Amino acid sequence: MRPPTTIEEDVQPIISAAGEMYASVLMGPRDFRVNRVPTPTPDKGMARIRLEGCGVCASNVLPWEGREWVKYPLPEGQPGHEGWGYVDALGDGVTGFHVGQRVSMLSYHAFAQYDVAPVDRVVPLPPELDGKPFPAVPLGCVVDVFRKSKIAKGDTVAIVGIGFLGSLLTQMAANAGARVIAISRRPGPLVLAQAFGAELTLSVDDRRKVVSTVRDATAGKLCDVTIEAAGKQATLDLACQLTRESGRFVVAGYHQDGPREMNLGMLNWRGIEVVNAHERDPILCVDGMKAAVEEAVKGRLAPWPLFTHTFPMEELGEALTLTRDRPDGFMKALIEIAA
Repeated sequence: MRPPTTIEEDVQPIISAAGEMYASVLMGPRDFRVNRVPTPTPDKGMARIRLEGCGVCASNVLPWEGREWVKYPLPEGQPGHEGWGYVDALGDGVTGFHVGQRVSMLSYHAFAQYDVAPVDRVVPLPPELDGKPFPAVPLGCVVDVFRKSKIAKGDTVAIVGIGFLGSLLTQMAANAGARVIAISRRPGPLVLAQAFGAELTLSVDDRRKVVSTVRDATAGKLCDVTIEAAGKQATLDLACQLTRESGRFVVAGYHQDGPREMNLGMLNWRGIEVVNAHERDPILCVDGMKAAVEEAVKGRLAPWPLFTHTFPMEELGEALTLTRDRPDGFMKALIEIAA
């Protein structure tokens, strides 16, 4: 899930005349280069973070592939927005943070050695997470989707699409006492979903069979909550079919590669509540990031088995290829950033 776009202008780095760093620069479609560029300096109320790493988001694929609305080259470090690392410098007026503190942040230039962010978009990482990668932005997205889904103990929840997001939603829903049905086109994620607490796992290959199986497993009632987490037309269609009368249909997949259709006749007839789970308010996004830290410390959110591939900045293109194609064994890629 991509971050909110409403704060893009106010997080542009202020470039210092002194000091340089390495950053990935998207020169054109499928053309990332690691360039030597000026190191950003934190303005008043901002922090500079020396990055340990940055997650690769599905939203990064579109500018990398090339779209008519993208103006190349992108500013250095874009579109990386899932970074974490250590506070390296603080702007005037900053309190509550110190140099050397480990943090994650909501920023926009994190495919680089350094990035800056307003301190109200920087989230401290406690000692319990030391040594563990923690891109708080996508983990906060998981928490945001879970909150908007309003999953309660005893609910039957279908999660259609078991990638990074769907896997962690499976984990959180099961920990909340819900009965989880995990549905995916890939067998590997279904095995993982079962380990994360899914009671029933189904292959999406035969949609009619999936609907029939879920109907039988719920005594004909279908699901209280259905979460679409794959970002495809077919998964939207299936998720709608699996939602019971007066149930909740949550759209969490990333649908930015073209228009989509929804079966309004079915939604209307069944009285289904449709929820767009994508959060765009930066204040609420940061709140979700903080909650993700708390959930991880308590052991209710454990993303580390899902960080399946790690690459240096020089291989960002390969990381994006895997993110787009999602081959067997892949869940999420991280970019490891050398000091």
